[in-house]
Amino acid sequence: MDCDRCGREAVMHAAYSGAHLCDEHFRASVEKRVRRRIREDGLLPADASPENPQTWVIGLSGGKDSVVLTHVLDSTFGKDPRVELVALSIHEGIEGYRDESLDACRELTADRDLRHEVVSYADELGVRMDDVVEKDPEDMAACAYCGVFRRDLLESYAEELDADKLLTGHNLDDEAQTALMNFFEGDLKQMANHFDASLGPFDRRAESSHFVPRAKPLRDVPEKEVALYAHLADLPAHITECPHASEAYRGEIQRLLLDVEEDHPGTRHSIMAGYEELAELAAERYRENDDGRDLGECERCGSSTGGRICRKCRLVESIEAV
Repeated sequence: MDCDRCGREAVMHAAYSGAHLCDEHFRASVEKRVRRRIREDGLLPADASPENPQTWVIGLSGGKDSVVLTHVLDSTFGKDPRVELVALSIHEGIEGYRDESLDACRELTADRDLRHEVVSYADELGVRMDDVVEKDPEDMAACAYCGVFRRDLLESYAEELDADKLLTGHNLDDEAQTALMNFFEGDLKQMANHFDASLGPFDRRAESSHFVPRAKPLRDVPEKEVALYAHLADLPAHITECPHASEAYRGEIQRLLLDVEEDHPGTRHSIMAGYEELAELAAERYRENDDGRDLGECERCGSSTGGRICRKCRLVESIEAV
């Protein structure tokens, strides 16, 4: 097939839109969607200036999503004095796997002269995921431990780096899966939290002084298109699944969604369009019914928490006790 825009050989066909695009126009399409999301969500405030720049911390794992996000952000804002980009990578302590992906991170940031910070579970928490998986004191999936630890370190280091925004590489498939999981679980409060934490445009979210605001500029781009972009742009992405990956429920949702999308192209986009509207309604409801209780500080690490000790520290204590 030929590209709809220039007649050259197409490298992809988007069934949900009917578009056939060549290498150049496909990459431009991805970049356009990322920039439009940045604009529509209001990531760059009107008062940002060279004298008062925004600091955006990018969670850079070395996988295709975060590498593509970092590349597009650098291409767009790398020379913009209103924005300072900082890449933040986390070493979980997974033998071989993370070392290779960190090599990709270092290559990417060095080529673009981007500031790159690396932190590790071992240094910050005193644990390594390989050991956590072996001990498993809570009898739960490795991803459950890792998700808590990763979120905490991204948040704490974003604060330390004085970030205005924390950007992650979640794509359309990731977000549609999360939406379906929340639907199927009937979890309206989680929908509300999702909207205010990372989904809604900044001018429609509830403000929080406890956490660095998050954003997901890749969330309009399907996963396969992110992978194709990384390949065509020859980016140093480490495309290998974590050896401890075991999110069984999300995997079921992923397969279900891919099957439905195959038969009904555009399903992921439709899910997200409706979900965002419902999540905003849920957020408004829960804000109105909020009892006003402020978050406190964890007695062990000082992180914001609704209890005496945060979830991260309780998990670390449990691991240390084995």
